[in-house]
Amino acid sequence: MESESGRVAAWVGLGSNLDDPQAHVLAAFTELAGIRATELIRTSSLYRSAPWGGIEQPAFINAVAQLQTRLTPRELLESLLAIERRHGRVRDGKRWGPRTLDLDLLVHGEAIIHEDGLEVPHPQLAQRAFVLAPLAQIAAHLQVPGMGVVAELLRRVDASQCVPIDSA
Repeated sequence: MESESGRVAAWVGLGSNLDDPQAHVLAAFTELAGIRATELIRTSSLYRSAPWGGIEQPAFINAVAQLQTRLTPRELLESLLAIERRHGRVRDGKRWGPRTLDLDLLVHGEAIIHEDGLEVPHPQLAQRAFVLAPLAQIAAHLQVPGMGVVAELLRRVDASQCVPIDSA
């Protein structure tokens, strides 16, 4: 998936369920477009989805963005974390709780990476309807390294609680 210009296709999952989640996700699309050496190619619709992980909390607004980037996976992840911090996200070690903005690097070209603080493709991608539904909308035929084709992965999960919303 690397082009002659050294640019790699990457997909980012976005989610929010605090402090006007729709506004956080829409603003994050704009901020993704501002990452150095990176171009925002397309974005999915916004989806309302049930929270993950069994913690009582509000529904999430989720989406996916496709980027073209010259950044390494680690550099792109650092840019994503900086955007989260600007939105008031505090990573305190608690998992699956409410958040103002969550940006997950889902796929970075054909990379398969298992490093401290960086796993690509995202390790739970194949189990998460809230990622697969918007990803299938913009990249149904994407081959996720080591996992399979997005459309097929989506068929294997219950996506009934992940519903597109009108973002207008």
